[in-house]
Amino acid sequence: MPRKSSRLTFTVLATGAGVFAMLQSLIAPALPTVQHALHTSQSTATWVMTAYLLSASVFTPILGRVGDLVGKKRTLVAVLVAVLAGCLVAALAPGIGVLIVARVVQGTGGALFPLSFGIIRDEFAPSEVGGSISNLSAVIAAGGGVGMVAAGPIVSALDYRWLFWIPVAVVAVTVLIALRCIPESPNRAQGKVSWLGAGLLSAWLVALLLPLSQAGQWGWGSGKVLSLFAAAAALFALWLTTEARSRTPLIDLRVMRLPAVWTTNLAALLFGAGMYAIWSFLPGFVQTPSAAGYGFGASVTESGLLMLPMLVAMFLSGVLSGRLEPRVGAKALLTTGAALGALACGFLTLWHDAQWQIGVVAGLFGLGIGLAYASMANLIVGSVPPEQTGAATGMNANIRTIGGSIGAALTSVLVTGRLQPSGLPYASGYTHGWTLLALLCLAATGAALLVPARRTGRTVDSAAAGATRAPARVR
Repeated sequence: MPRKSSRLTFTVLATGAGVFAMLQSLIAPALPTVQHALHTSQSTATWVMTAYLLSASVFTPILGRVGDLVGKKRTLVAVLVAVLAGCLVAALAPGIGVLIVARVVQGTGGALFPLSFGIIRDEFAPSEVGGSISNLSAVIAAGGGVGMVAAGPIVSALDYRWLFWIPVAVVAVTVLIALRCIPESPNRAQGKVSWLGAGLLSAWLVALLLPLSQAGQWGWGSGKVLSLFAAAAALFALWLTTEARSRTPLIDLRVMRLPAVWTTNLAALLFGAGMYAIWSFLPGFVQTPSAAGYGFGASVTESGLLMLPMLVAMFLSGVLSGRLEPRVGAKALLTTGAALGALACGFLTLWHDAQWQIGVVAGLFGLGIGLAYASMANLIVGSVPPEQTGAATGMNANIRTIGGSIGAALTSVLVTGRLQPSGLPYASGYTHGWTLLALLCLAATGAALLVPARRTGRTVDSAAAGATRAPARVR
């Protein structure tokens, strides 16, 4: 592919994936506004986030596999159209029910991540693959930060519906350019979609993530939460059995067992727990009135600006990792990223009395996110056969999301377990939460150290070619 064409392809992929990443966090700061505008309860409004999480978790690995089978460009365009439709319906939604349905449709955009990684691997020159994946990962990571920073100003200056109108315009242009400029990938997996495997995967993911996201309202000891966890365990076991016996599994478990893949996925689970919990609870901490004994009484816009150092650091370190990976290796970058996350949470436990301290911690954690995001993607892509790229990277993104749900749920227990008479959490709840996140990121550092080192001189594609025959060694 000519360099100009590869740049245009990358721009299209980065725009689509970046918009989806932004949609993940863009609506969270505006939930109180949405609740008031649509005359609904707080518990119902939270389904705007929950529905999106569940949908993305289900569709990311399934559509990643569909792309491996029927063509990544075709699937990418279909997913972009679905995101466009979801944003359009959300912008016009007359009530909370329609908005929740629109968020389910938007959640299909989770597949943009694995599809984009697969197209880069198929279409770009081998020397460009690692750097392009790192750059795309930087855009994805920064997209979540843009959502947190931009939500307040957009809602204040316009209306919460513009949180969806703006993506409508961007995605519409992206679809047109993708149709004309992105080539169809030549690498296709053999077989067909295992709909039984897809159904079981969807069932155990929903059964796991739903109670994690709703346990704060339902109660951890409630019958609904406990029965769903039990169902998730049973469905997960059934899914593993079905996939192991299938001739055309949705997720090839042999690939998932490769040392470089399972160790990277373990690090993704643990680091995702720390990352998403920071995104969820740090804005709330700085928005707490100082009368509570902590916090700064920041507005939504001000709290977003305090997260700006994280956004800038995520993008810069993600781009930088593409230059560093050939020299130091993706394993070292993942280890460093997880360690920086642990260091940031440790600092936050001890120092959170001034706004500049929050900014420094946010920047430090952002450096860790940028390095970790890029290196995880490169480790997975470099360890699996080309025709398994979509499914494998989709599962990695999914596992990171599962970790995020677990981390957010556990942090919520610590933060909201004891409340002041005013209804606000005690400062100790937050410090206990930051301590937990530091430990989770430290555990992610240990998992990253388990990733096997790539043998000198072995290229990404030569490693992937033997992925299903022998464990790939990834640097």
